[in-house]
Amino acid sequence: MTVNDIPIISFFQRVLDPLIIMGSLYVSSMAFHEPFSGYLLVLMILAFFISSAVYQHVDPYRTWRSGRMLAYARDTVFGWCLTIGVLYFLGSASGLKYYYDQRVLLAWAIAAPSTLLVCHIVVRLAAGRPSRSREVRSVVVVGANEVGLKFAAICDRHPNLFMQMHGFFDDRAGERHPPTLRHPMLGRMSELSQYVRLHNIKLIFISQPVSAQPRIRRLIDELQDTTASVYFLPDVYVFDLMQARFDNVGGMPVIAIRETPFMGLNSLVKRISDVMLASLILVGLAPLMLVVAIAVKWTSPGPVIFKQRRYGLYGDEIWVYKFRSMTTLDDGKDVAQARRNDGRVTPIGRFLRRTSLDELPQFVNVLQGRMSIVGPRPHAVAHNEQYRKLIKGYMLRHKVKPGITGWAQVNGLRGETATLDKMEARIQHDLDYLRNWSLWLDLWIILKTVKVVLTRENAY
Repeated sequence: MTVNDIPIISFFQRVLDPLIIMGSLYVSSMAFHEPFSGYLLVLMILAFFISSAVYQHVDPYRTWRSGRMLAYARDTVFGWCLTIGVLYFLGSASGLKYYYDQRVLLAWAIAAPSTLLVCHIVVRLAAGRPSRSREVRSVVVVGANEVGLKFAAICDRHPNLFMQMHGFFDDRAGERHPPTLRHPMLGRMSELSQYVRLHNIKLIFISQPVSAQPRIRRLIDELQDTTASVYFLPDVYVFDLMQARFDNVGGMPVIAIRETPFMGLNSLVKRISDVMLASLILVGLAPLMLVVAIAVKWTSPGPVIFKQRRYGLYGDEIWVYKFRSMTTLDDGKDVAQARRNDGRVTPIGRFLRRTSLDELPQFVNVLQGRMSIVGPRPHAVAHNEQYRKLIKGYMLRHKVKPGITGWAQVNGLRGETATLDKMEARIQHDLDYLRNWSLWLDLWIILKTVKVVLTRENAY
């Protein structure tokens, strides 16, 4: 498991653990042919809330992440004992305990923690087994000091983290490098950004003292032209926070300063909502899409679907689909944005663009997992290469999947961005979306998108 990339833990904590605890009570009652009464339902609900509160404080997942499985089993059993103790006290105080079959309660008290541990250990072993589908993240450390060396040793010692250590960047002269350095020195801090782009480094860990604040600020600015996730090994200032939070790798604390909001359960929620909405829209609008396809083919020569290369998640190139609305199929180094009264737009294309019907094939991109319904709008590759050099933090918008609609689009920044200030405003809205994401924000954007489309703002 990589830094913060632990959906298994989030899934257990918030979904599977409560289901195991409640499900084991149900199975125990069935094993003794005890009818599932309202009293058992009350016990099930109490167990859900009490166990959630207890495990939040005991937090056995700290030891899970550090790989100490015996300590993890101890914390799990201890938390369950506390839960049973609280339930017993409530049952005795209220007299409810006399309404339950004691055999069912005893079987449940044994089955629940046993099932929890077995499920967790099986998943832990499965997650730690190398596979072709599991991505090994490339890692570099800025600062060949005691903390940086300790972190590199953790990466080497825990292959289940799936982190490959490339080496260090440090401004100190060679004779000041520690003698225990086991990984290569890759260059000075000023050379980091170029190395990250060249080798597609996924994770950067900065181990620098507070006194190095000016250098760290410059470094963070330079890295905004990459899609690498950046973490601080503690005792530093944090700049331009984006989904910043404390985490740990192999038991060692780190601080995420620039991360995607879609990790763990958030990623699952986002994906499920995307698939459900995209499926409903494609099924519901299939007849309309057929009519649009026929109209495009009938009114102008060329393909019905226009494919253009865009930057997707982490800056990887993807193909984005649209109904063709122009006479040209621009997808090269120079791509001109559509303007008002643009001669390249076909008559039917002008209608499609004003009503956003040309975007409908992008719901197929959503089902493919290349796009999301809500997110920063993808720009042509040529525009990305142009603006990443002009706008600070431009590439950070690629920390999430591009969207069919976004926060910028529902705030008047839809359509052509003729000036640099307009593009800067759009990027600022995209980054605000990343900092403040919630499922409710996505729903609000979708509702506002309907209004924007109906009023046909800035579309041509």
